[in-house]
Amino acid sequence: MKHENDLGRDSVRSLVLRIAIPSMLAQFVSVFYSIVDRMYIGNIPDIGDTALAGVGICGPIVTVVGAFAFLVGVGGAPLMSIKLGEGNRSAAERILSNCFLMLLLLSVVLTAVSLLLREKLLMWFGASIATFPYAEAYITIYLMGTIFALMSSGLNQFIVCQGFANAGMRSVLLGAMLNIVLDPVFIFLLDMGVRGAALATVLSQAASCAYVLLFLFGERPPVRITFGNYHIKTMCSILTVGLNSFIIIAMDNVMIIAMNTVLQRYGGAGEGDMLVTCATIMQSFMLMITMPLGGITGGTQSILGFNYGARRPDRVLEAQKCIALLCVAFTTIFFLIAQLLPQFFVLIFTRDPNYVAMASRAIRIFTLGVIPMGIQYTIVDGFTGMGVVRASLPLSFWRKGLYFISLFTLPAILGAQAVFFSGPIADFGGAFVSILVYLRTIKHILNHRALSSGVEPA
Repeated sequence: MKHENDLGRDSVRSLVLRIAIPSMLAQFVSVFYSIVDRMYIGNIPDIGDTALAGVGICGPIVTVVGAFAFLVGVGGAPLMSIKLGEGNRSAAERILSNCFLMLLLLSVVLTAVSLLLREKLLMWFGASIATFPYAEAYITIYLMGTIFALMSSGLNQFIVCQGFANAGMRSVLLGAMLNIVLDPVFIFLLDMGVRGAALATVLSQAASCAYVLLFLFGERPPVRITFGNYHIKTMCSILTVGLNSFIIIAMDNVMIIAMNTVLQRYGGAGEGDMLVTCATIMQSFMLMITMPLGGITGGTQSILGFNYGARRPDRVLEAQKCIALLCVAFTTIFFLIAQLLPQFFVLIFTRDPNYVAMASRAIRIFTLGVIPMGIQYTIVDGFTGMGVVRASLPLSFWRKGLYFISLFTLPAILGAQAVFFSGPIADFGGAFVSILVYLRTIKHILNHRALSSGVEPA
């Protein structure tokens, strides 16, 4: 089989660039079409700002659903990379078949449970009397396409981890471009409003899902989807590794929920909805940073996992240096954009000068720590890519813990808008501890793996 990238023999620097750049671009385009959704919704005549707040309330539910795709995909893909590095193709095939079954089962369960609980969830997540109708209309249609969301995102990891980064990018681009085209048709031409935005998203995810399934059932990848060979032990191993990514994404959703709730509480009846709308815009900007950043660190897990499995500590360390430099360069660019030009991003969603001023200030504050956040992503996702959950999971909990302490403490003392300082506090504190842990443990982890086969330690 012809690979786009040879994970064990190609130059590490060129491998990182050839895998990270397509993965980053795929996630960037994915964020772009999410922003296009919100841009169109925010510009619906008369109801745009309220409808945008309603869709923002749906964000945590959408993200939690997506988190299950990463629980399986990011749980199985690093293990598969390690097995491929070890030359154990049969074990790699077993991992993929088990992941496919798990995604199918999760799709059915999540669809049923989410639809039954959607109204209560929306109220818990900060919906008001004004925003609830729009939130309920959007999420009902979106949840009907849960299987497409899980399959496209979860199985795409197994395309990238086999060295086909460009194919993985194309699956995301297909859905993104289709959504951008369908949005104005359904929202404005067919006058479906937020329902149209949700329907466009579901159809786009269905197209991506079809592409991924055709690829993984086809002849091109060395490891394809097969049926049978299901094992509870394999599933538990997948869930153990994927738990870190799942918790990160799920907790990010809880962070959004908590922020919306705190803003409603301390903002009051008059200012609460306005603050939630500005927070939704700020979170959209953050997605432009975190999702492409996750594309860099998540896509390159295949390099780390393969060479960790092949017992090549020299290549693992070299890859991590390249990944860290790329992440810092990426976050530095967006830090400068956030501090100097946030109003141009906000104007995509609203022209109201009060909203523009408040949302721009929120972006400037919340992004103060994005550069060290790039280092933390490199370290935590790097540990996950090598299957070292005992290191990645505590570091994720530490950063989230700092966030929640700040989130609930600061507004009680300094007022509602102090909520936005919780971001940089978590980013600086999380990165500091992650760097310390990495420096103290990485050589031991790699040496232990290398010595188990007689390879010279790093």
